[in-house]
Amino acid sequence: MVRPVLVTRPAREAATWVQALQAQGLQAQALPLIEINTLPHHPALWQAWTDVAQYQAVMLVSANAVAGFFEARACMYPERTASSLPPLPPLPPLPLGTRFWATGPGTVRALLQAGVRLSDIDAPSADAPSYDSEALWEIVQASVHPGCRVLIVRGTDPHQAQAEGVGRDWLTRALQQAGARVDTVASYARHCPVWGSEQLAVAQAADAVWLFSSSEAIANLCQLLPHHSWAASHAVATHPRIAQAAQKAGFGVVITSQPALSQVMQTIKSLA
Repeated sequence: MVRPVLVTRPAREAATWVQALQAQGLQAQALPLIEINTLPHHPALWQAWTDVAQYQAVMLVSANAVAGFFEARACMYPERTASSLPPLPPLPPLPLGTRFWATGPGTVRALLQAGVRLSDIDAPSADAPSYDSEALWEIVQASVHPGCRVLIVRGTDPHQAQAEGVGRDWLTRALQQAGARVDTVASYARHCPVWGSEQLAVAQAADAVWLFSSSEAIANLCQLLPHHSWAASHAVATHPRIAQAAQKAGFGVVITSQPALSQVMQTIKSLA
């Protein structure tokens, strides 16, 4: 019998993954380990939109980064929210020539839903072996030249309260080594969720497969259940770095899967 699957992505992405996994006959359940709050009124975001035409590219680290970034754009025009009669006044067009970078298909879908044309998006292919900064760099490296400007839109830890956001800086260093000027801005804040008794009970069941797409999710799990042993638990991680974090947390069985949904499903089924 296939083990139940706990999808730990933030709620926005978890719902999509749960639906897709259930459609394939898997017993999937959302158990988000990162809570997301967008920052649509953050002054730094509004300034980023004011200056966006100066950037050769805008890199969005996730679908949540897209949501927060484009919510800020809408909030810059209060006449759109003040009007109760459709249609709403249109937003100004996106700047011509600015590229939008994404590391995976979920972020690409979010950009398309936000109104970005597919022809203006650079991202690894849907069947790429990994969705990360290194894979994106292989796509965009040739277009980066000294003096060009790139904006990275990412999340922030609310305890840090940094307007520029916090996150992995591999791409920033690669861009700077190529001579690019890099700015960063936070479009959302990440929180460790607050769990009730029901979520805690689900988390402590030993027969589930945990699906991890973030090392931060594993850190939050350890914060929520600091004394629980994961030696009898299984984990599927969508990147080797995440797998290392799961092993360090003490998961008894850890398997690294390619991040595409079809590959994740095959890996989960192998744990039956």
